[in-house]
Amino acid sequence: MLYILETKLPESKSVFIALTSIYGIGHSTSLQICKKLGFSLNFKVGNLTEKQTIEILKLIEILNLTTTNELKQSKSQILKNLIEIKCYKGLRRNKGLPVRGQRTHTYAKSARKNKTY
Repeated sequence: MLYILETKLPESKSVFIALTSIYGIGHSTSLQICKKLGFSLNFKVGNLTEKQTIEILKLIEILNLTTTNELKQSKSQILKNLIEIKCYKGLRRNKGLPVRGQRTHTYAKSARKNKTY
């Protein structure tokens, strides 16, 4: 197993798919990383050398991607700010109701279950 940015990357998967398991890196960013480093889409994580993993980390740093803990902290800070300033979205989130204008008469159960701060 290879660890990049506090995330285990399975050796049997391709680098393109494995990079998407890192929080904050999606398909388009992963494809961009693979193209810049010259990896094919079928190149497996198990075949990576130490030099190539260091290149991946440097490229992520160059692209100024906020990933893992930084991204989670910034998202939670935004939500706390909405609650603190008592805007509509913050009040709805505090009550556990749908935030983005969804129907509450019949389908608000899932919004109450997914209550996160």
